[in-house]
Amino acid sequence: MDFYLFEKTDKTITIKFKGTDTTLISPIMDMLDKDEDVKIVRFINKHPELEDPALVVETREGDPVAAVKRAADAVSEYYGTINKQ
Repeated sequence: MDFYLFEKTDKTITIKFKGTDTTLISPIMDMLDKDEDVKIVRFINKHPELEDPALVVETREGDPVAAVKRAADAVSEYYGTINKQ
């Protein structure tokens, strides 16, 4: 999965994805939705040949990049634990 930072402000980040579906993005969004510092989580998927899908995260408090990293780490830890069972 390739992704790139499309836009960043103090409270908002937009990450766009190339060649992916929501399989990995959905659990990250679920974790972000549980984060009390996160105000809004959106996945925008317009026409795939015209625009890359985007994850938009807006925080109440803190850095949105840190929120995405926390969510990705939690998902990674969860699935890493399942693999070991």
